[in-house]
Amino acid sequence: MADVEVNADVEESEELGAPSLAAALEALLLLADEPMSVVDLAQATRHPVDDVGVVLANLSNEYTQEGRGFDLREVAGGWRFYTRAECSPVVERWVVDGLNARLTQASLETLAVIAYRQPVSRGRVAAIRGVNVDGVIKTLLTRGLIEEAGHEDESHAILYRTTSYFLERLGIASLDELPPIAEHLPDLSELDEVLDAVALGE
Repeated sequence: MADVEVNADVEESEELGAPSLAAALEALLLLADEPMSVVDLAQATRHPVDDVGVVLANLSNEYTQEGRGFDLREVAGGWRFYTRAECSPVVERWVVDGLNARLTQASLETLAVIAYRQPVSRGRVAAIRGVNVDGVIKTLLTRGLIEEAGHEDESHAILYRTTSYFLERLGIASLDELPPIAEHLPDLSELDEVLDAVALGE
């Protein structure tokens, strides 16, 4: 009887693609930039909506009872991880210290792309640089150098632009004062065609 139960657990784990439903939900939520709805999570895990809702609530309570540094909250019609409020002093200290640290080469390159192509989506920035820019985007957002600027009409992808703090750090009054780089780039219409082709995998 025990062997039958073990085999059933193994089959369920293989079908789910994770050790458990709780583990699968945690993995998906760690990747989310915006709150994920219970319906989306249920579709991704191939489990009933009610089961997913119960596991999410249990995880949230578990994190709170254990005093973890993060919290799982239901907001804006979905679930997302957040830093626990009690940990705000250490987070604020880290952010302030980070503002005084020098940007990496990857951050500088990504910031330059956004400055000259804004408003621009994360996908287009990645296509231009040829690498994943998720971590760098988060760093630039945290430092207040870029901000969200709406969504693309077709893909609904988040658009990014530089902030007034970015101008302040460069010591310029407006983006018009950025040095010209046209001679180093292909024609803008050609660049858009290239980016579209990359996005479509052509």
